[in-house]
Amino acid sequence: MSSNELDVSTLRAQLDGRLVLPGDPGWDGARQAWQLTVDQHPEAVVLAASAKDVVTAVNAARATGLRVAAQGTGHNASPLGSLAGTVLIKTSEMRGVVIDPEARTARVEAGALWGDVQAAAAPHGLAGLAGTAADVGVVGYTLGGGLSWLARKHGLAANQVVAADVVTADGVLRRIDAQTEPDLFWAIRGGGGSFAVVTALEFNLFEFGEPLGGTLFWPIERAAEVLHAWRAWTASVPDEITSVGRLLRFPPMEEIPEPVRGQSFVVVELVSLLDAGATDAVLAPLRALAPVMDTLQPCTPQALAEIHMDPPGPVPGTGDGLLLNELPSEALDAYLSVTGPEANFPVLSAEIRHLGGALAPQPAQGGAVSGFEAAYAVFSVSITPVEAAVKATHSSLDALAEAMRPWSADTGYLNFAERAGGVPFADPGTLDRLGRIKATYDPADVVRGNHSVAPARA
Repeated sequence: MSSNELDVSTLRAQLDGRLVLPGDPGWDGARQAWQLTVDQHPEAVVLAASAKDVVTAVNAARATGLRVAAQGTGHNASPLGSLAGTVLIKTSEMRGVVIDPEARTARVEAGALWGDVQAAAAPHGLAGLAGTAADVGVVGYTLGGGLSWLARKHGLAANQVVAADVVTADGVLRRIDAQTEPDLFWAIRGGGGSFAVVTALEFNLFEFGEPLGGTLFWPIERAAEVLHAWRAWTASVPDEITSVGRLLRFPPMEEIPEPVRGQSFVVVELVSLLDAGATDAVLAPLRALAPVMDTLQPCTPQALAEIHMDPPGPVPGTGDGLLLNELPSEALDAYLSVTGPEANFPVLSAEIRHLGGALAPQPAQGGAVSGFEAAYAVFSVSITPVEAAVKATHSSLDALAEAMRPWSADTGYLNFAERAGGVPFADPGTLDRLGRIKATYDPADVVRGNHSVAPARA
């Protein structure tokens, strides 16, 4: 099937937004994902301006034998693979955010970014469980689980969803929650985007208080010393502290801040919900290692998005991740043998995130993926402007995965999985239930997620 079989004139007349076809002005911009390494070629792009547009697009695609894939930003676009036979529904123009300060909830449209939510919630002293970058889309991040700077205290963002508006494969706009369509509601919370096109989410917010956040920097040559100290430190830190041990090799690019441009570091990034005195006491063992820079300071919700130093706009990047059941000393040695200062590891960022605390599975309140049995999450990413760099990065990531195999979990984290075909994101029982829910709501597999769940066959 192709876009020529769509009733183009009728579809355009019915949309509040726009239909963009190959060859139209603005086609390249419409099909572009945030992840610039991914070259998307759908049959058509619907730039949705409303939930009605999503209904219209789903119905038009299904009627002509096409599939649909929804995308807010496209940070994790690579696993989608080929978009042949697929209408791409871009929700990036649906940016509405409504805060209910009394209920401490937010209602956001499908294209809202975390920066939009934090800016709207902050005047009320509230914040959501945002990711490390302000320009990440709320919906895609949350459907994949959502691992925030407050995660060890408050768990995955998906667990805080209280309702959603979705368009199912039959073109019906549904409001779902724990009482209405509970199976579908369970599936979208951590199970990804294969079950319906989400047009709005409602979720809990938290009192923000005065957290401390920042980064401790050391020369990368001290990576083993620092990361072994950090690993031992994570064994006893309270749940109020979420941290990352990270190796950074900054390229000499103008976009990189001058103090770190072209240099390499081992760093510990953290956010603490403890007061300043308690935080200082907990941090004492790391500060005893004499970091060359220490940026820990009180943070606003917006400032939290600057700690991880994510790029402020679309980039050609290549990355992947995995979960670790444990991180004994020999596991960290294996990690450093591939990523450390003496290794040929052509990757900008190699990080290990401390999990635990409220990130343990929460089946009573959560959905398909409500937490992790794993103790740590690994993610690595590099800037890859040419195909040769992509291949070199994938080779290095494969070597890292092989080195960590003895300690790796049997499942992965959707938002850190940037290649299709890796370890499953959930246990067999969960995947089986998800397949049955998919078969109920989308037996023809019309709706595509970036990590697909196929409908179970009778």
